[in-house]
Amino acid sequence: MTKKILVVDDDPVIVKYLINIFNDNGYETCSANDGAEAFEVLQQENPDLITLDLEMPKEWGPKFFRRLSKHEAYKDIPVIVISGLASRHLSIDKAITWLAKPFDPEKLIGIVKNTIG
Repeated sequence: MTKKILVVDDDPVIVKYLINIFNDNGYETCSANDGAEAFEVLQQENPDLITLDLEMPKEWGPKFFRRLSKHEAYKDIPVIVISGLASRHLSIDKAITWLAKPFDPEKLIGIVKNTIG
């Protein structure tokens, strides 16, 4: 069964770039523009992994992550933070890793493959 990745970012260029990277490597994808929309997509799509931007309109990544962590069905979904915020201390401690924009797509795919296959 093909693994699915939820891409959460408010920049449509980044979303398209990530979707292309994941699709080219055999993953299904879905996307959301902020944390509020991401929670709706999460419930519909049940992804195997989430890439999460931190700074977005409506609902920031950390707030989405807190909501995710409170739900038994979703709390174990691995999260990779991909953010343009310069400081890692603003990131999410329980994320499997943190990548700064711009990031190396090969490094990202390596992390994804090691995490969900």
